[in-house]
Amino acid sequence: QVRLVESGGGLVQPGGSLRLSCAASGSISRYFMAWYRQAPGKRRELVATIFSDGSTNYAEPIEGRFSISRDNTKNTVSLQMNSLKVDDTAMYFCNTYDGTKSLWGQGTQVTVST
Repeated sequence: QVRLVESGGGLVQPGGSLRLSCAASGSISRYFMAWYRQAPGKRRELVATIFSDGSTNYAEPIEGRFSISRDNTKNTVSLQMNSLKVDDTAMYFCNTYDGTKSLWGQGTQVTVST
């Protein structure tokens, strides 16, 4: 079973940038990879998805500000987040499906605040 470990979260001011990374313990080349986020008191929501062919989808609130990418040689997926807003504050999770079950990392906290 592939394990996912997120990193790169932190505290940033509005308008700033962060780059999140998700490292997988095994090959992810066949899988779609996704980033979700969950703010306190809110449901977990899909942020961005990248498929095995490199195509991407973004949630409307972040489109144009975030960019998802993957490096199958390193088994990593990244989320470049620009023009961050206070509303982007959340725990961010990496996700994939290995054909049997949905897999999640432990999350990395992103806080956007003055």
